[in-house]
Amino acid sequence: MLFWVLVSFLTACVAIALMLPLLRGEKGSAVAARGDVAVYRDQLAEIERDKASGLVAADEAERARAEIGRRLIAAVDAEASERRVRDTPRAGLLAQAAIVVLLPLLCLGLYISMGRPGLPDQPLAARLATPDGDIEVLIARVEAALVANPDDGAGWDVLAPVYARRGRLEDAVEAYRNALRILGDTPERLAGFAETLIAAADGQVVPAAREALQRALSLAPGDPGVRFYLALGLEQNGRADEARAAFADLAASAPANAPWLALVQSHLARLGTPTPTPQPAAPAGPSTADIAAAEDMQPADRKAMIEGMVSGLAARLKAQPADAEGWQRLMRSYMVLGRPDEARQALKDGLSHFPAKSEPGRQLLALAKTLGLVREGL
Repeated sequence: MLFWVLVSFLTACVAIALMLPLLRGEKGSAVAARGDVAVYRDQLAEIERDKASGLVAADEAERARAEIGRRLIAAVDAEASERRVRDTPRAGLLAQAAIVVLLPLLCLGLYISMGRPGLPDQPLAARLATPDGDIEVLIARVEAALVANPDDGAGWDVLAPVYARRGRLEDAVEAYRNALRILGDTPERLAGFAETLIAAADGQVVPAAREALQRALSLAPGDPGVRFYLALGLEQNGRADEARAAFADLAASAPANAPWLALVQSHLARLGTPTPTPQPAAPAGPSTADIAAAEDMQPADRKAMIEGMVSGLAARLKAQPADAEGWQRLMRSYMVLGRPDEARQALKDGLSHFPAKSEPGRQLLALAKTLGLVREGL
């Protein structure tokens, strides 16, 4: 009800302001016009008296009479116009009626068609998120309110992301700090604070941002944004293996259509494949010289030594089979030990990695023929 009272009051004020000139009429203008006519006529009479008394020459009197005559004609025309207006007050009455009746009706029609009196107030956070041109005004109002009440955590919480979107990073960092101090930790607030710190540091995950991210991760363990920035921090600190593992875990848990998956994969590609951990070398197996040297040993010791070396060679070849020379040594060793079946198995295993048509495969077959493991043509 109060709204419509205010609307009616404002409409009446506008109508009165428009009608005042019409209510006053043209009396002042008409009086001024009649006064000018009388003055000009008195001046013409005075010029005639001065000419008759010889105070003014004839040519000067004629020029003055012409000038005053022009002014007199203009004043007479103005008086006639004012008289016509006074004689036809109908136009003024129509204008007054239009202002009093049509103006309120026009305003009411426009409001009914375009206005929304039942629309609820829009919260400040929503207005700041989707501004309609008054964003700076809204920011200024919030800032003024925070100056008066600096412990308003909701105000700092609303203002911090707005500052960040508008590039006011230092103000955004301070606003996030105040919001965290007053309202406490939430995953969103901590993540926004960390992202703002990273942006202010030109993309570097600084220690304060890393601490905020770890606190956010403890509250929301599956947040992909938080996990990405933590992995990025590991990469920037030179901890490539840990960063690779973190990015790989993030990519493995990502939905197939995740928009950030391509970014994670680009980091994995830049980090490359992990460097293999050096493994202690397995015994190379007995060479011909080793076997020859063992001839001077006792038979039992010689056999134990050779069997140990052969077992080590077999284990190494099982782990690293791309060693054609190793397969040849293993075949010879088995024949020395009198184990032809195992020598044939070593030949098969070697040929599974080196096909018979390859050069290493042909060498294996040639040695097998020499040792009597295969017959010619097989």
